[in-house]
Amino acid sequence: MQYTDAIPLVLTIEQAAKRLGIGRTLTYALVSSGEIESVQIGRLRRIPAECLTEYINRLRQQNTQLPAAA
Repeated sequence: MQYTDAIPLVLTIEQAAKRLGIGRTLTYALVSSGEIESVQIGRLRRIPAECLTEYINRLRQQNTQLPAAA
């Protein structure tokens, strides 16, 4: 298996926001609330790429569990 730089292991808030298609402010709010997991590397806050996938999977599960509108 060959290492590639195409998908970084950790993302900045801005990179994560861009990948999710949302704003930076909302991304900060999701990180602050714990909805999206993040790590601190020195003084920097980073979001592991797999945490975005986990967040999206949780959203999908929540949407499928909503009752149908009558």
